[in-house]
Amino acid sequence: MHADVHHLLHTVASAELRSRAAEFPLPRTSLRTRVGWTLVEVGLRLTTQSREATATVNAPRAAAFHPA
Repeated sequence: MHADVHHLLHTVASAELRSRAAEFPLPRTSLRTRVGWTLVEVGLRLTTQSREATATVNAPRAAAFHPA
C-alpha cells in the first residue's frame, strides 16, 4: 500500500474513532475516588491470587499411576 494512501486511511479511521469516543464522555470523579477504587481493585486481585496459590499448594496430590 502506498504511504500516502495508508496515511489517508489512518487519518479517516482516527477521526471516526475520536467522534465515537466523544459520544461517551467519562464521568468526572475526583482523583481521591479514582485512586481509592484502584487500590480496592488491586487488593481484591492480590487476595484472589493468594487464595489460588494456596489452593494449588494444599491440593491433594493424585496417586502415581503404576502400570501392572
